[in-house]
Amino acid sequence: MSDTHAQDQDRIPTPCPSCSPDLETVHEVLSPGGGSLTVRCGECGHVHKIQPEPDREETLDVVVSQDGESFTANVTTPEDETVEVGDEFLLETEDVLATVRVTSIELEGDKRVESAPADEAATVWTREVDNVSVNVTIHPQDGRREDSRSLTVYVPGDYEFTVGETDSFGDDEFEIDAFVVRGDAEGYHRDRFEEAGDMAFAKDVKRVYAYDETSTAWSAW
Repeated sequence: MSDTHAQDQDRIPTPCPSCSPDLETVHEVLSPGGGSLTVRCGECGHVHKIQPEPDREETLDVVVSQDGESFTANVTTPEDETVEVGDEFLLETEDVLATVRVTSIELEGDKRVESAPADEAATVWTREVDNVSVNVTIHPQDGRREDSRSLTVYVPGDYEFTVGETDSFGDDEFEIDAFVVRGDAEGYHRDRFEEAGDMAFAKDVKRVYAYDETSTAWSAW
């Protein structure tokens, strides 16, 4: 989904005053000018100007989740646009400018779907992906899972987590053993990754599993 609708500037269907005043024929767009388009009929070659019809737009109610909190906003999109889970778009309001990702679409009657025409979507649920929080489960070096601890790190959405690499956040240092990606993440062929070199962006990661590399002695407290 996007906030602007790119019209095909190469070809456009429109009536031709010379050979087809009542039926649309394919025209070649020669040049825009003064709010009008100069076009040439593909049937007879007649050149004339037309006033393109403005795109009909739909205003969507958007709920944005951000670190456990949420707020509502509105976004305008072409009426014939399809909204899908996983879509990312720029949300701009008086209070916020952020890239968000669609996580769910609600139709009238509280029905949730994966995709829908913009004019049928009652509410679009999203989360911010510019800056995100990622949960990390850190195991001690001896592998005793009962002494594992949890950590939440705050990073840009395009921060990379890679299996086998070491990351440092403040006093915490850990080697990534595996990670699980979110259900709305696209381009991943499975949910869990644990092979050395596997990489995912922070905005796509649900949880990271790692082994403690902190130089100080391990403490469960």
